[in-house]
Order: sequence, then structure tokens, then C-alpha cells
Amino acid sequence: MLIYSDIITGDEIISDSYDLKEVDGIAYEVDCAMIEEGAVQVDIGANASAEEADEALDDGVVKVNNVVHSFRLQSTQFDKKGYLVYLKGYMKSVKNALKEQGKSDEEIKDFETKASAFAKNVILAKFKDWEFYTGESMNPDGMVVLLNYREDGTTPYVVVWKHGLKETKV
Repeated sequence: MLIYSDIITGDEIISDSYDLKEVDGIAYEVDCAMIEEGAVQVDIGANASAEEADEALDDGVVKVNNVVHSFRLQSTQFDKKGYLVYLKGYMKSVKNALKEQGKSDEEIKDFETKASAFAKNVILAKFKDWEFYTGESMNPDGMVVLLNYREDGTTPYVVVWKHGLKETKV
């Protein structure tokens, strides 16, 4: 299995156990699901008393997003201006990381061009529809994972920056 971690914070962001789809050579999209998390039902085999009414208990079951829950992502908020300031700094950090990895100037320029187009055409075009999550460490310099819903309005998906991830085999 491959775990993808944030190159800046080291937070685990996603794994290949989810179906990663590359988008425009710059990001990965991953479909999510809402799962129930909470109390476990235990059947001890005893019959309920005929005299007592069955007690309804609030067992604390909560619906959570499987990716957000599995990687302990933390919800955060941005307005458009604040997100642009964050994104500019984040892209600069990723660019520096790419230089440290020995990527060519052409590859770095390609990254910048694609990232700018993706941010403008995908993220900013529907900014109000996105939810934002940071990694477990809540480091403000790290990757912000984007969550949105497909056209059906019920299927969540996350978007992560491809170049901001480090692959680790476990």
C-alpha cells in the first residue's frame, strides 16, 4: 500500500487504497463515502423482558466522511482572499521542494502553469462550494485538502495537489 504524505508537514493525506484519479497532471481527485462511526451493536443472546418496553438508546452513531476520518483531517475555513494568500505561499513552498528534489526548470514551470490554471478554473470558479481541511498537525503552511460534491449533490470527493505529496510504501 502507498501512503501519500504532505511534503511540508509530513501529515498523511491519502492512500492508494482509495481510487486516485489524476486531474490535469496537477491534482488527484478521490471519491469518498459517508460512513457511520460510533457504538457497536452487541447481541448477548438474551430475550427482552415481556414486561419492559424496549429502551431506545442514543448510541452515538455519527456519519463521517471516510477520507476525512481515516486521515484525521481537520476542518478549516477560508474566504476567497485568504485562500489566495495561502495558496500563493503554499505553491512557493512546493516549488522550492521541487527544486530540492532536482526537478528541471521546465518541470517547475509546467507545475506553475498547471497549478495556476487549476486554481483559477476549478477552485476559484466555484469557491463557495468547497470545504477545506488541513492535515492532522493543523500546520497552516501545509496542504489544504479540498472537499466538494459531485453533480448528484450526494457523492463527496476530495482534491489534493499531486506535487505536494510524498509517496511512502508500507
